[in-house]
Amino acid sequence: MSRTPQEIFQRYLHAGPLTRDADALAETFTEDGAFEAPFMPVGGALPRRIVGRAAIRAAMVASCRQQLKDHRKPNLQKSGHVLHTTSDPEVFIAEIDTVFDGDDEDIVVSPVQIFRTRDGRIARLRDYFAPALLS
Repeated sequence: MSRTPQEIFQRYLHAGPLTRDADALAETFTEDGAFEAPFMPVGGALPRRIVGRAAIRAAMVASCRQQLKDHRKPNLQKSGHVLHTTSDPEVFIAEIDTVFDGDDEDIVVSPVQIFRTRDGRIARLRDYFAPALLS
């Protein structure tokens, strides 16, 4: 099934940050897909590398549960993203500015994500973000 980068990203965004649905998030990945968070500290909320849809689902269940306890959701009116296509039709890059309303000032998390896709799903996602900003 062929999906555009925008469609793939929107599915991922809806399943993960917006609804925090670990099952739906895992389904955005290929069966052998990989989620990588190179800046995640050892022993952090997620492993630096998770391989396989089932492993991604299991890791995201715990992460999504914790996020739901935090009750912190992005302010969609203030947040935004830009997608960049590449010369490889299976690779795109997302520049994201996620804004969380703070007591004194907004908290802005600006990750860059590199998506490698196959058959309309994510085959590898490298998520470059600063985990310390979310603690």
